[in-house]
Amino acid sequence: MKSDLSSREDIHLLVTEFYNHVKADDEIGYFFNKSITNWDEHINKITDFWESNLFFKSVYHGNPKRAHIDLDTAHNYCIENKHFGIWLMHWFQTIDKLFEGDLAERAKHNARKMSTHFYMGIFKNRVSNS
Repeated sequence: MKSDLSSREDIHLLVTEFYNHVKADDEIGYFFNKSITNWDEHINKITDFWESNLFFKSVYHGNPKRAHIDLDTAHNYCIENKHFGIWLMHWFQTIDKLFEGDLAERAKHNARKMSTHFYMGIFKNRVSNS
């Protein structure tokens, strides 16, 4: 039986495993591999993000929506909703492989909401820049 997410170490494992899958993905790996130059730093930052999100700790400092808008701009406005779908698939599969429980389900739910929020931010940015 798998356990639920319960510590920063659990989140770090989840984020690390997730990015191993993402980096190898033919459709979305490019965005990450081209943009991220220091994977350890990125994994720690995303671990901070999810630790803040799931455990309500104030350890993440950043603007993830702005980061996604900037990423889309840097890639000539080619990030599509399907890319977020692939991202979610990897996130859900990684969670399901490693964990189960209320926080694991919340991590999936929150990611689903975030993907919509980030994509809408990208879309609004495109409209305002056209």
